[in-house]
Amino acid sequence: MKQKTILIKNAHIVNEGVIFNGDILIEGDYIKEISESISAKSSEVFVIDAEGKYLLPGVIDDQVHFREPGLTQKATIETESKAAIAGGITSFIEMPNTNPQTTTIEKLEDKFAIAAKTSYANYSFMFGGTNDNLDEILKVDAKNVAGLKLFLGSSTGNMLVDDAKVLEKIFKSTQLLISVHCEDEATINKNFQEHLETFGEDIPVKYHPIIRSEEACYLSSSKAIKLAEKTGARLHVFHLSTGKETSLFSNKIPLKDKKITSEVCIHHLWFTDADYDKKGTLIKWNPAVKTEADRDQLWEALLDDRIDVIATDHAPHTIEEKKNVYTKAPSGGPLVQHALPAMLEMHHKGKISIEKIVEKMCHNPAILFQVEKRGYIKEGYFADLVLVDLNNPWTVTKDNILYKCGWSPFEGTTFKSRITHTFLNGNLVFQNSKFNDVKAAKRLTFNR
Repeated sequence: MKQKTILIKNAHIVNEGVIFNGDILIEGDYIKEISESISAKSSEVFVIDAEGKYLLPGVIDDQVHFREPGLTQKATIETESKAAIAGGITSFIEMPNTNPQTTTIEKLEDKFAIAAKTSYANYSFMFGGTNDNLDEILKVDAKNVAGLKLFLGSSTGNMLVDDAKVLEKIFKSTQLLISVHCEDEATINKNFQEHLETFGEDIPVKYHPIIRSEEACYLSSSKAIKLAEKTGARLHVFHLSTGKETSLFSNKIPLKDKKITSEVCIHHLWFTDADYDKKGTLIKWNPAVKTEADRDQLWEALLDDRIDVIATDHAPHTIEEKKNVYTKAPSGGPLVQHALPAMLEMHHKGKISIEKIVEKMCHNPAILFQVEKRGYIKEGYFADLVLVDLNNPWTVTKDNILYKCGWSPFEGTTFKSRITHTFLNGNLVFQNSKFNDVKAAKRLTFNR
């Protein structure tokens, strides 16, 4: 259902820290006009009455694992981007630990080719750094690629960069934004061996945050920050999970001027170690979900702007894999369909304003990655928009989960807010739980 002109009437428009009532005219790919009242100039205009609903910019998720190529039994770019659209996420940046890994220009272009054919949402990819691919890193075009991803702690698809000299050389040599997974491998290995000796293979999952400990996270992230300060590299620390790490970041200058930034993920804002008893390995993530005190401090740092971005780290595995014993169950879980509803639930609980959600999930990823003409509701910007009904409850069940893996850590949770419409590059692609038969996705570009 490709529309030339769409008029959204009577919406509560959320943008740049304010909410105002108004209309939005979309022509082609772009927002043409924003005003208190706009009249349809012809019968050709498709009018949507958004009375009582909130209109947000499309969410930009800066950290997902869509598992293609090579791990497509878990997920594909097509299935997961479709789930993202249903969740109000209109743009994603996908990680390099696929099979083969995205560590050469050729493999990177292969991924772009898959996304161009199959993605439901706008897309870009991180290029992966290793101990021996600096020559390839230097070939990456910063205008067309989101950035560089380094695993300083091993995770799915082990791409650990553990050579200190190589790491410093990468930090010194590239102008790319460097995103890092920070956990200290030696600390984790020592903790793991101790627990293995005590429990054998079936370590109770509640020990996951003791094995992948606060110390492991802080040691690694503080080292990465010291290295960024020494070399002048542009560093973004992914998925903070501890209160202690929040002290490493500043809110003293505007985000656009920061050289060192940070992010928190939905699961670290929602769950705590008390949830392991009920959820088990379904909430086994790296870094681990930790204590209630950690969660409280992450919220505090998010709200006072030491933490800049909320992302998902969407990382599906099959339910069969997740049901293995602790030592064999992989870390990660699916989140893109439920991330925005979960944050809006936190708004209902009085934890965060809608304006702040939009800042952390839409505006700030656009600023941080210098995404071109997205992340805001502005005239001349791409019409990536999401209409939300804040009072339309629904429960997450197997029947309405869109992930290829077919499960969610939110199963059984009732959310008060529902995404009713998603617009992508001026096209109404999702409406009232149904997808319209149009592929409107574009490759993200960057103002660098």
